[in-house]
Amino acid sequence: MNSTPDLTVVVPTYQEAENLPELVTRLFAAVSSAQVATELIIVDDNSGDATVEICEELSRTFPLRLITRTDERGLATAVMRGLEEACGRYIVVMDADLSHPPMSVPALMAPLESGAADFVIGSRYVHGGSVAEDWSLWRFVNSKVATFLAVGLTTAKDPMAGFFAIRRSSLVDLSTLNPCGYKIGLELMVRCGCKTVVEVPIHFADRKHGESKLNLREQWLYIQHLTRLYAFRYPDVLRFAKFAAVGVSGLVVDLMTFRASLPGLGLAAARALGIGTAMTWNYEWNRRVTFAGTGEQRSVGSYLRFCTACLSGAVLSWTTSLGLMNVVDAFQQRPVAAALVGTCVAAVVNYALCRIWVFSERSQETVESTLPEAIVAESAILPFEAPVQPDDQVVLPARKAA
Repeated sequence: MNSTPDLTVVVPTYQEAENLPELVTRLFAAVSSAQVATELIIVDDNSGDATVEICEELSRTFPLRLITRTDERGLATAVMRGLEEACGRYIVVMDADLSHPPMSVPALMAPLESGAADFVIGSRYVHGGSVAEDWSLWRFVNSKVATFLAVGLTTAKDPMAGFFAIRRSSLVDLSTLNPCGYKIGLELMVRCGCKTVVEVPIHFADRKHGESKLNLREQWLYIQHLTRLYAFRYPDVLRFAKFAAVGVSGLVVDLMTFRASLPGLGLAAARALGIGTAMTWNYEWNRRVTFAGTGEQRSVGSYLRFCTACLSGAVLSWTTSLGLMNVVDAFQQRPVAAALVGTCVAAVVNYALCRIWVFSERSQETVESTLPEAIVAESAILPFEAPVQPDDQVVLPARKAA
């Protein structure tokens, strides 16, 4: 067989020693039958059980490499470490608890090899897929709710699966990934830009030994993870939400300033002070929060552009509201509704002006254009080839793929 494997299987572990002999035996029986040259990388989070001894024994028969991490724990980062070390053209990630059927590994690799997919999921929920009969209602509901929360990121029926395959060439710079919790598959699917996702039906079995790592903390981390991925996939939606929140806070500042200054300044001056204070408040928070990272610095010019955008929005809101009340019969008796529509239209236009005119990324682009070519090139996303971390102990070297 070739010394360079076609496939790398990455298995993260923590106290899964009892499952490893059966997992490894069944895995290599499946890939040998399919004539796929395979290496197995087990990334263990310093379990303190018999994982080292068992892997050492198994490595005498199979091309297995054990990496014991002593500096950190976590399923997602363990998978990332395995991806860094992978040599195969295709990579399959699976759990060690035997819930993922090893016999299905060649089936997950096949759509990648044929070019039919960018990402393949071992799925419980497509036709032909199933779960163990004693799966609890709680686990089923938990899985379905988690899937529903990810509908804006993928149309896959089982995006939470930890059994998946991807081309090594599809991986982005792994240092740019930002997973938290255990859903590294969803992270890769979104951040690697995998457009064609194929789901291969599997039977999801209950673990034979050990305990599940799923708990409330992991579920909270999943919510945080989804927030990051939605921000990555839909950056302008998140920005607009921040913009709207800043606008609401500015309204509060406006009214508080107006009320506090009214007795001493009178109606006209107090109203002007309230509006001016709110504009300044909104400018500063939009610059610091909503459009942070655009490279725009505080300046008189950007502040005046922001005020112009706000005034333009106010004029648009006023004309829209009056136009609706004068032209559309339904709004003639509903002035508040007309005002609300005008406010929404103005908010969208105001955001667009801030996005492309006030806080544009021109200044950042200008800075980059003045950098030496070599420095700019280093900032590009390149395939990641990380050396072994000094705090990690590579216990077993890779053997010749079989």
